[in-house]
Parts: sequence; C-alpha cells; structure tokens
Amino acid sequence: MKFRSALAWSAIILLAGFSGCRREPTTPAFTPGLGEIMTLTQMRHAKLWLAGQAGNWPLASYELDELNEGMQDAATFHPTHKDAPLPIPALIDKMMKDPLLQLEKAISARNKNDFTQAFDTLTEACNSCHRATNFGFNVVTRPSANPYVNQTFDSPQ
Repeated sequence: MKFRSALAWSAIILLAGFSGCRREPTTPAFTPGLGEIMTLTQMRHAKLWLAGQAGNWPLASYELDELNEGMQDAATFHPTHKDAPLPIPALIDKMMKDPLLQLEKAISARNKNDFTQAFDTLTEACNSCHRATNFGFNVVTRPSANPYVNQTFDSPQ
C-alpha cells in the first residue's frame, strides 16, 4: 500500500514538473525589417531562376519553398508597412498565390518552358505588389548573370 501511494505521488509530481516545462511561444529577440526579408526574397528569386534554367529541379523546388517562407515572414512580421495603402498579407495572397502555384506545377513537371512562363508571371506579380505598396521604383527582372560564383546550379548527376 505504501509503495502504491508513493508511486501515485511520484506520478503527480512528475506530471506537475512537466507542465512547468511548457513554454509559450515568445516574440523573437530580433525581427528582420521588411527590407531585409525582401532582400533575401530577391536572392531566392534569382537562385530559383538559375536553378530552373539549369534544370536542377530539386534546387528549384527548394528555392521556391524558401521564397514562400520569406513571403510568409513578410506577412507575419510586417502586416502593414510605411505608407502602403493595403495590408501586406492580403496583397501577397491576392497577387502571389497563383504565380507561386504555377511555378510549383512547372517544377513538379520538370517543364522548362512552363517554368520560364511561370517565372515571368511571378516576376510581374512581384512588380505589381511593389506598385500596389508605393514601392514601384523597385523593379525586379530575370537575372542576367549568376552572382553566386561559389554555387553550381547544374543538376546533380
């Protein structure tokens, strides 16, 4: 009987101890500015293009996923920005969702022609979003050169 009672109390203490270890999510110590997030988004945009042109579909898929994460970060950390007349999350959802889906399909199909068309559609969506937020002076284009001399974009064999 004593053993059973001690065992019950041990279980209660153990459970109480575990519930004390639960932590609520905290606000990050550093929140990147929208400019920093968009700079990384621009890098992902360029790497996505280079990977797709090289037919490196696993890398293109990875960069597209990273691009999506960056846009989610922009929406989460900067729901409004400076004098942008519309909320960032709504703009991303309205303008970027379909072009990103088109790219995902082209990458999954490993179709370079569809990829090129979807990439150009995404690029125009980026520029439309910039115009809608009064940042139309920031014009994104296809990369014309590889700035990442320390990375190969060729498809692995």
